[in-house]
Amino acid sequence: MKIATAAYPLDFLRGWAEYEDKIFRWVDDAATHGADLLVFPEYAAMELATLSGSEVAGDLEKSLHAVSDRMTEANALHAHLAQEFDVHILGGSAPVFDGADRPFNRAHFFAPEGKSDFQDKQIMTRFERDPWGVAPGGPLKIFETALGKIGVLICYDSEFPLLGRALAECDVILSPSCTEALSGYWRVRIGSMARALENQCVTAMASLVGTAEWSEAVDVTTGMGALFGPPDVGFPDTGIIAEGKICVPGWTYGEVDLSAIAHVRADGRVLNRTHWEEQDPRHQQVTYSSLT
Repeated sequence: MKIATAAYPLDFLRGWAEYEDKIFRWVDDAATHGADLLVFPEYAAMELATLSGSEVAGDLEKSLHAVSDRMTEANALHAHLAQEFDVHILGGSAPVFDGADRPFNRAHFFAPEGKSDFQDKQIMTRFERDPWGVAPGGPLKIFETALGKIGVLICYDSEFPLLGRALAECDVILSPSCTEALSGYWRVRIGSMARALENQCVTAMASLVGTAEWSEAVDVTTGMGALFGPPDVGFPDTGIIAEGKICVPGWTYGEVDLSAIAHVRADGRVLNRTHWEEQDPRHQQVTYSSLT
């Protein structure tokens, strides 16, 4: 498959048609370049808050509700484009209340056959906890698709090995991210590369980029699109399949061969995924040795 990962800038939208046109152009561009799977970043849907005006978009609590209220329309748009262009799309994640008191950070996944589902973020960052009040959502899922088994670890989730291990059956793990500083981008990138190493799979990272002065939550974002694999047989020695340029908007494309994933898992120079269980009970047998 060919994967497209976005370095996506947020816009202040003057109307729904402007958003519709923007998403159409992004999907059309990726499909024209032969992409089968498109990955938009974490909180890319926050620009929908601007449809309610600058006062709402600039208010942390009001913006959560404004975006959540628009997601039915946004999901319908993404579902339509997935079918029209015959692609799989991970839409930009959004705060979604879904009948709860506090919103979940939710990324919807659309297949070209018309089916869709979603993945909620598992572990909240400090800002999401306080002051924003975004809540952990439902469990991790493995999406069985025509492209293979796909999982999603939203931003901070990609930094936790046990969450990655829960998706060890996946061929590809998507890591949509939203990070303010370069250090945040590298935390998610290092986590994504580590998950590719441990699971001997491919990880695909998408990022918000640029400035959105109308929102305290996403006012400055840093990153780029990238795809990673295990630095082993059938993959680049660096583990970097493809990477964009920092904070330059656009798609980054990479080819992924499922047979290469199967081969490295069966007969790689190392077998991290197979040997994972050998950590037990060794990690529980730590002893102290005084050298003072």
